[in-house]
Amino acid sequence: MLGGTFDPIHYGHLRLAEEMLELAGLRQIRFIPTGTPAHRDVPQVTAAQRSEMVRLAIADQPAFVLDEREVKRAGKCYTVDTLRELRLELGAQQPLCLLMGGDAFLQLHTWHEWEKLFDLAHIVVGYRPGFTIEERIVTAPLPLREHYQKRLCAATTLRAEAHGGIAVLGIPKLEISATVIRSRVAEQRSIRYLLPNAVAEYIHQHHLYAPC
Repeated sequence: MLGGTFDPIHYGHLRLAEEMLELAGLRQIRFIPTGTPAHRDVPQVTAAQRSEMVRLAIADQPAFVLDEREVKRAGKCYTVDTLRELRLELGAQQPLCLLMGGDAFLQLHTWHEWEKLFDLAHIVVGYRPGFTIEERIVTAPLPLREHYQKRLCAATTLRAEAHGGIAVLGIPKLEISATVIRSRVAEQRSIRYLLPNAVAEYIHQHHLYAPC
């Protein structure tokens, strides 16, 4: 499971997913665009539009699947609720992995019912070169440090259990951000090579992120 606002989805998201798919030996990655995010400002474009951009971006990778449950959910979206739904659908024995970047992991203690996430899924953390979780976890709140120390395992062992592990993967980061893409569109500058052509065309066709 890879969640996010995807406002818009870009090659940074896609490369992260592709690396995790390979390094963690995953069978499938579900991209789950959030509807109304609990921790961020409301996105500039509609949930349906963000979802469609994800659909276009992942169309050529069979292992990537769009899951629209959060964009159809009323009210704020919490990851723990989505994982509960997935667990009910897929059964108690199916290994599930929640994918995230290192910065997000270090803020995990601020998430809604965050400690219950470990009862529902493994957490797989992608970190970029120069970003060492071992160095930065020492400044995290004690409960998060304790979970990290207790649950840390190799990604290759995640299949043995349905949930509860933390695996970290070194992944080169593409210096691309959705904020920069939105700014470039507003300034009528090129966004080519920052995201898939199909997504760029959708943005232009629907006048997304354009100045008012």
